[in-house]
Amino acid sequence: MTKVPELFGSMVFGERVMRERLPKDIFKALQNTIKSGNPISSEVADVVANAMKDWAIEKGATHYTHWFQPMTGVTAEKHDSFIQPADGGSVIMNFSGKQLIKGEPDASSFPSGGLRSTFEARGYTAWDPTSYAFVKDSVLYIPTAFISFSGQVLDKKTPLLRSMDTLSKAALRVLKLFGKKPCRVTPSVGPEQEYFLIPRELYKKRPDLIITGRTLFGAKPPKGQELDDHYFGHIKTRVLEYMEDLDTELWKLGIYAKTRHNEVAPAQHELAPIYSTVNIATDHNQLTMAVMRKVAKKHDLVCLLHEKPFAGVNGSGKHNNWSISTSDGENLLEPGKDLKNNLQFMLFLTAIIKAVDEHQDLLRLSVASAGNDHRLGANEAPPAIISMFLGDEITDLLETLASGKEYSNHVGNKLSTGVESVPVIYEDTTDRNRTSPFAFTGNKFEFRSLGSALNIACPNIMINAAVADALNAFADVLEKEKAADFKKAAIELIKKEYVAHRRIVFNGDNYAEAWREEAEKRGLLNLKSTPEALSYYDRPENVELFKRLKIYTDEEVRARKDILLENYCKVINIEALTMCEIALKQILPAATQFTTMLAENIINLKSLGMETTAQKDILENVSKLITAAYGAQQRLSDVQLAVKNESDLQTEANLCYSQVFEAMQELRTYCDRLETLLPKNMWPFPTYGDLLLYV
Repeated sequence: MTKVPELFGSMVFGERVMRERLPKDIFKALQNTIKSGNPISSEVADVVANAMKDWAIEKGATHYTHWFQPMTGVTAEKHDSFIQPADGGSVIMNFSGKQLIKGEPDASSFPSGGLRSTFEARGYTAWDPTSYAFVKDSVLYIPTAFISFSGQVLDKKTPLLRSMDTLSKAALRVLKLFGKKPCRVTPSVGPEQEYFLIPRELYKKRPDLIITGRTLFGAKPPKGQELDDHYFGHIKTRVLEYMEDLDTELWKLGIYAKTRHNEVAPAQHELAPIYSTVNIATDHNQLTMAVMRKVAKKHDLVCLLHEKPFAGVNGSGKHNNWSISTSDGENLLEPGKDLKNNLQFMLFLTAIIKAVDEHQDLLRLSVASAGNDHRLGANEAPPAIISMFLGDEITDLLETLASGKEYSNHVGNKLSTGVESVPVIYEDTTDRNRTSPFAFTGNKFEFRSLGSALNIACPNIMINAAVADALNAFADVLEKEKAADFKKAAIELIKKEYVAHRRIVFNGDNYAEAWREEAEKRGLLNLKSTPEALSYYDRPENVELFKRLKIYTDEEVRARKDILLENYCKVINIEALTMCEIALKQILPAATQFTTMLAENIINLKSLGMETTAQKDILENVSKLITAAYGAQQRLSDVQLAVKNESDLQTEANLCYSQVFEAMQELRTYCDRLETLLPKNMWPFPTYGDLLLYV
């Protein structure tokens, strides 16, 4: 068996490979670009491209692709071979710096929100040297940004990189006041990924799963997650074999797959990586999702990444663990042993509190999608209300600062099991809160509201932008103070801003109805649906924020809003059409066949003078449900068509949520009740019990 250290990154053109293959001056120049963000010259690019090509060919690559992240939510690629015509009708393998730096995919068929017309096809991909190239499936993948002919942003990576630069500059302003001068500050992320695994042979019999990624029908099985026996439970052999293969493939690609375990719902699992810089983490998470699906096929399984593939059990999220560190290796969210006197930490923490409170809408809309609407607030994920968990220790310190009282340090108590052979351990000074959308967990914040299928770029753009804005505001105040007054001014600023934004801090149960009432009293937003959340995207203050921080232009903001609204409407429309077709062509015919069988049985029993009360009751119930389901199907079809003809995207999205989705729920209710009455052999597709409780 290959040793993991030898396997790890074996398919990545990373720092170790570059050090071996590049001249020292070229390697130094490229590292300077990666670590400091300085531009790269065409001369350096030529040398890097040639070395990259030779290495990739040795790894079996015949093609290269500029791998980018358009506004579809998934990645895109176009493969070009390395071949170039040579004398005598032969070919040579060639790859230039120009080809490395710039590509030209068609931009007309990707979502642009009006930034590009259909006839305006030209778009450009530009190499991102900060994210390493890799070889997969005989292709050299080069992570790139994607922009239009006019320079407008058409992807998720470009604004993410912009937000990283903006955050770094703002953080450096504050650190300079503490006498520190790192060359860069970088946000890091570790996105935990939840997913379901189901047998492929059953998946193929569920048209709703194939078309929409989730089950549109399905009655609750006798056993779901009630016994809590799946969470952290023994991993089934078939699943463990999948996880082992998945780890191997991810490690080859330099992805720090660290933790694997069963999640709460049957057939649900989780993979957690070690932290990476946010742009690399974003690339790696997109790659992870693709590899998860591919490896599942090898094991005759299907990996479901929809946020709510099954009703009645927990859906899947993606926990975005965010922190910021200097180029010197200092985590700026590390409280240290002397929290009371760690002024730098408290200042950065207060800036984040300010950021989350002032920009609740941006954080909420960054996780908005048709799929995620099913799980936010469903006692399995944080509610749609954005709030922060800080824990007792930090909250007490901030409260005492605000009130002017003396702070008493928290000390972790000894925890003893009462078993002499088991070591005594010490409790942390604060608990964790799995119900909080934005929770401090020791030296990072865990943004728990992300859906499992989401590209993590957008949430991190919003976090970076909000925190950069707050840090700039703090620097504007503190840079005016004299050195002798800095500490006093910083403490006063922390007090003032905490008092102004303390409403966003909530350490209790976010699932409780009492919190919703309390949040409303505090004036916090409760944007329950995707259309409602997206309506905040292009508010004047948000457009101004993005322009001020040079992350988006006003046109790019409005384009993103339109793209997301259009995607939401399309998803709901596809689901509605799929429901109508399945109900009309599979469920109702099966139910009708059952009533025919029952009627014949009743006639036969009557002719023999036997009792038929039970059969008549079942027949009556099924017949009533058939009539109700058919009527609901017709209403859904009518409302779906009417809503689709709306010309305004926001109006269409609002109606999709309030009318189409409501009609979908009505149809599902009747059909799911039919499932409980029909014999198993007459139900047209695998049930929840089949899908979730496979061995």
